[in-house]
Amino acid sequence: MSITCRIRRSRGTTAALAVLLLAAACKQSAFEDSPRPASTLPDKIAVGATLPLSGAEARIGGFYKEGYELAFEEANHKGGLLIGGKRVPVTLQLLDDESSPAKAVGLAERLINREKVNLMLGTYSTSLVQPQSAVAEKYRVPYVNGGGAATEIYHQGYQYVFGFLAPVELLADAIMRWVHIQQKAGKLPRPSTVAVLCENTSHGKDFRKGVSQFVATHGSDYRIVLDRSFELDAGDFSGLITELKAARADIVLADTHLPDYINMQREYVQAGICSKVLSYGARGPDKQASEVLGRKSVDYILSAVWWNHQLGSKGLTKHFVELFRTKFNRQPEWYQALGYETARILFTAIEQANSVDREAIRAKLASLDVESILPGGRLTFYDEQGHQAHYPFVVQQNMPDGNSPIVYPLDVANSPGVVPNPDCK
Repeated sequence: MSITCRIRRSRGTTAALAVLLLAAACKQSAFEDSPRPASTLPDKIAVGATLPLSGAEARIGGFYKEGYELAFEEANHKGGLLIGGKRVPVTLQLLDDESSPAKAVGLAERLINREKVNLMLGTYSTSLVQPQSAVAEKYRVPYVNGGGAATEIYHQGYQYVFGFLAPVELLADAIMRWVHIQQKAGKLPRPSTVAVLCENTSHGKDFRKGVSQFVATHGSDYRIVLDRSFELDAGDFSGLITELKAARADIVLADTHLPDYINMQREYVQAGICSKVLSYGARGPDKQASEVLGRKSVDYILSAVWWNHQLGSKGLTKHFVELFRTKFNRQPEWYQALGYETARILFTAIEQANSVDREAIRAKLASLDVESILPGGRLTFYDEQGHQAHYPFVVQQNMPDGNSPIVYPLDVANSPGVVPNPDCK
């Protein structure tokens, strides 16, 4: 609000009243334009969140917890968030949603209505984020998440839901772009046959769409010979693997969560299948998969992920990698990076809004354009259909030495990658 205050001498009661009203308006303008008085700020800012710390997604939920807690520790080490010239501590009220959609919804209701949290960080996995985000929208609480990538979450007209994970369609597209480079180099047949295996979720549907769109725009270069979906946490993939073996596809592209990835790859190996190219979407260099299946069983698998520690040579990314290594004495994976960045960007929006008001923070999140550790180096939630970040995926490939170098995009790649799989006879 801005009012130009110019009081002129006038005669009569009406003029005197006008002077008083104008003077009051000037006083109000000066108050609104100044930073919020420290005395009106809360003693702390309470942020609520749930994560799957038990159940099927417990391992990844634990990784996100590490990222969240690292960001909160860093903020409070400075004394808290800077608002109105005062440092205000920020606290995390984190509950275990047990990998259950119903639990994720119930706990979000509890955090907002009973615990009276100011803001929400999201859980992990599209199947949990999707129902939980509706709760935040219902109560008009800004909800920032790094665990739900399905476009369906963000295409519902929600105003309070913000997502860090770029669309899964772009994940599939990134893998196919690397594959196409290999085909043009003569390393894959033309046309190449493709098998698509997707979980029957919004996440899986987006992956299938990304592959299909790429194949459709590349004419005679590719032909889909198998397109199948499966239920989340299916456990047994014998029928699907039998079909896959019969299809003899050059390229096998699956979209799975960790438990399904491990079971499907075990059955794939036992069936004696060896594809020229194999990918499990965002799954590939997972330590648990290597331990369960054996290092040899996961060699040359491709994955496209939202972040990779090998990007951390400078700036905020380098800072995060060094911070994480110091605390945990290991390299961060994309899960911890997205957890950390989700919380850090929420803190950035609070400070830029200079307020703990939910509407002010929501508006600031919607207009953010800031430096980020995400690929491309910047973050904005602008999307024609919602508030979902868009940025390039990083494609990496498991190697026999245990490393997973970046193979795409070419401007950040530190390996050309290997294709076809040299272990195939």
